[in-house]
Amino acid sequence: MSSPNLFKVCRHVSPDCPVESSIYGYYPSLGGNAFFLAWFAAMLVVNTLLGIKFKRWAYMTAVSLGCISEVIGYAGRVILHKNPYSKAGFDMQIVCLVIAPAFFAAGIYLMLKHLTLFFGPSDSPINPRLYTWIFISCDVVSLILQGAGGGISATADSYATQRSGNNVALAGIVFQVFTLLVFAGMAGLYCYRRQQRLKGHSKHEEDADAPETTRNVQVYIFSLIFAYLCILTRCSYRIAEMAGGWRNPIMLSETYFMVCDGAMIALSTATMIFCHPGLYFA
Repeated sequence: MSSPNLFKVCRHVSPDCPVESSIYGYYPSLGGNAFFLAWFAAMLVVNTLLGIKFKRWAYMTAVSLGCISEVIGYAGRVILHKNPYSKAGFDMQIVCLVIAPAFFAAGIYLMLKHLTLFFGPSDSPINPRLYTWIFISCDVVSLILQGAGGGISATADSYATQRSGNNVALAGIVFQVFTLLVFAGMAGLYCYRRQQRLKGHSKHEEDADAPETTRNVQVYIFSLIFAYLCILTRCSYRIAEMAGGWRNPIMLSETYFMVCDGAMIALSTATMIFCHPGLYFA
């Protein structure tokens, strides 16, 4: 595999600087990246309007920051389509597309507190109000690591420095996956404890004590699980991509990126917005 010319004087594709020697080794798809740019811009508008309508300020802020990061990141990839050696385009996408899912994960974390309070806090292993503090704090740590790693990679002037940035960002994503798994464990424990308690109730008592049996709340819970799985899939892909180092086969495949990152986060975002918590909870 040829070594990329990222750190020699290459400003545009030329006979001395072929596209194959650029950081990703290809021209990013104009159509695909422009689609995701427009998609997240539209989601940003819809999310803002719903957030204002339902006064879900924290949720609106988290999801909006994710959408803004995605828009900037895909704008960077559009720039890279025009010039695969564009430093501005590389910087925009390496930082923003790496950190964006952390904001969407924060939106999901915010809802565990509300769900436990809605269904009844007695089955929660900890005070429901601590969920937000614990998981958002962990999300901030992963966000800092990913942002720092992306920043180091974006400003690197040597391969060693770039590898260091990659490793820092990788640590942030691994920590994010760990946080997602702990979150799933806490949610699962709450559901288990609740189901165990409801086993001792009569059918009438169970129906009265289980608002989750209503169709709307069931739809919301399944939408949250789907969004969670999409984010987890994306993070798992990024771990595999970054663990292989720069210009490994996964990183050099735009198909993998479009499906495992772009599509996963687009589906997660659409689910979180069109199944907005304001539609289900007062």
